[in-house]
Amino acid sequence: MWSYLVRRLFFVIFVAWGVTFATFFIAQVVPADPALAALGDNAREEQVQEFRHRYGLDKPKPVQYAIYMNRLLRGDLGQSLRTSRPVADDLKEFFPATIELSLAALLVSLLFGIPAGVLAALRQNRAPDLVVRLLALLGGATPVFFLAILLLELLHGKLGLLPGPGRLDPYLLTPPRVTGVMTLDTLIARDGKAFVDSLRHLLLPAFVLGAASLALLARMTRGAMLEVLSQDYVRTARSKGLSERGVVLRHAAKNAALPVLTVIGSLLGSLLSGAVLTETIFSWPGIGRYVTVSAASLDFPAVMGVTLLAGLVYALINLAVDLLYAAIDPRIRYG
Repeated sequence: MWSYLVRRLFFVIFVAWGVTFATFFIAQVVPADPALAALGDNAREEQVQEFRHRYGLDKPKPVQYAIYMNRLLRGDLGQSLRTSRPVADDLKEFFPATIELSLAALLVSLLFGIPAGVLAALRQNRAPDLVVRLLALLGGATPVFFLAILLLELLHGKLGLLPGPGRLDPYLLTPPRVTGVMTLDTLIARDGKAFVDSLRHLLLPAFVLGAASLALLARMTRGAMLEVLSQDYVRTARSKGLSERGVVLRHAAKNAALPVLTVIGSLLGSLLSGAVLTETIFSWPGIGRYVTVSAASLDFPAVMGVTLLAGLVYALINLAVDLLYAAIDPRIRYG
């Protein structure tokens, strides 16, 4: 196991280098000048030259990449051209909000997607199965921006059941920043009213972000359960008089978990790096909004920092999923 873990960690390092290499040289083919984007078209030539010299944009491209990698090996992600702050500080500020939203969306997917998939498999070709398959089809086919605007207009604008965009109502005091996760910070501050309000603000964007994942997870769970329920050992367990609940929980669910676990891992990675539209519509201050604004202003250090972070998240989640395989299925051994 340890030798496998070391090999995979080296692979994570290789992935990180590949992400930086690809992102840097793709950014160089963009037909635009970051200096002009930051200073504006009315900037004087000496201002543009001074800006390029300050951020090393006047050096040859290979030299710029070598400087970037040298800084990266020392833990320096560079300085944002837009905020004039270290990119690492920007990521520390915005990434916790994305983590909070993504984990909440994944929780929504797990709480509804897995039971729906199991129910559909147990009632194959009956009314519950047809309803789950129809809702999964609609959930996977509905664009995120359309669902977000529709639910925001209905649940907030018309019915007033849930609050609007943002993480906290403006009349409430923002708790001291400890983790950057609003629900945790309100608990640490022992502010029950702010905690409830932060949960209410989280519900709608979490459901919108997790809707497509919920649909995919329901379909994958249904397919995995149907395959397992047709196996001989399941029929044997039923013939021995074991209850349906016992068959599902003790025999079918665990054996159907591996493909579902793979989907959960990929969903978590995509949620963490793909919340751009949801964060924009709900004014959620995460890295999705941060990288969108940075890309529009040609802030290449910020874009590279977010891309590197997303690549590392994907690689580490895949590693965790592979290790969980061995914990779930004793037949799997790494060496």
